[in-house]
Amino acid sequence: MKTLRDHIHSAARSGHIEFSVEERNEDYVISRMPVSKGVLNPFGTVQAGAMIWLADVTASVLAIGSKEIGPDGKGFPLAVNLHVTLLSNQKDGEIKAEARFVRKGERLMVIRTRLTGKENRLLAEVTSTHIPAA
Repeated sequence: MKTLRDHIHSAARSGHIEFSVEERNEDYVISRMPVSKGVLNPFGTVQAGAMIWLADVTASVLAIGSKEIGPDGKGFPLAVNLHVTLLSNQKDGEIKAEARFVRKGERLMVIRTRLTGKENRLLAEVTSTHIPAA
């Protein structure tokens, strides 16, 4: 694409997101995502959807914990609500996601995931509500 206008009017879209779960236990999960070309928007900063995806998957790993999920997905902790506050962004380095419980019930879980970047700068806070799939 030559210009932002060309990009906006193009039908083609692509991206590539990779991250790794670095640490997990019953109380929190920490994941890290490298900032790569595949997660950048046309302005060269991380696309908001990539940050939200990182937070959502990290929270889901925490919500699953040591539970067994049925082959049909029964018991998977479905995110039924996401509240996202985007506070900042960055162009390179990595993003750390740390998910912790706000409420850990059998039928309802609320998880807050903080996304931080360079120098521990707060990039986003995501609060998600999960219920087990029937």
